Amino acid sequence: MNAGSPDPGQVVAAYAHALDALDVPALEAVLTEDTTWTFTMPGPKVLGPVSGRAAVLDFVRAGHAAQSGTVRHHLGNVLLTAADAAGAEVRAYLLQTRNTGDGVRLLSTGVYTFGLRRDGAGWRIAELALALDNAL
Repeated sequence: MNAGSPDPGQVVAAYAHALDALDVPALEAVLTEDTTWTFTMPGPKVLGPVSGRAAVLDFVRAGHAAQSGTVRHHLGNVLLTAADAAGAEVRAYLLQTRNTGDGVRLLSTGVYTFGLRRDGAGWRIAELALALDNAL
């Protein structure tokens, strides 16, 4: 599904698939130019905000370069919590795993909140907030 999807939840799913595959064009397609990502970890520790599509894509590339194995972002209980013609909010649970070939390991869990904005191309992620239940 692409950013032109009429369903904001599909944009969230497209984000997770693009992120895991490091499909930069697909990830770029679901982000607004001024997208902002913020991560909160227990402590309370905050990473970010990472602001702007170019900075977010650099952040993603660096994260992929530092990881080993295959990392998957499993999004569940996806819920559209607010929507109007211009914007929407979607919440989803995160279960993040890593497969190194020797088995699958749970990396983290948390709650995503996506702020989406509709433009001429469809829905895009303008704000991403991830509240992790545990530190990576």
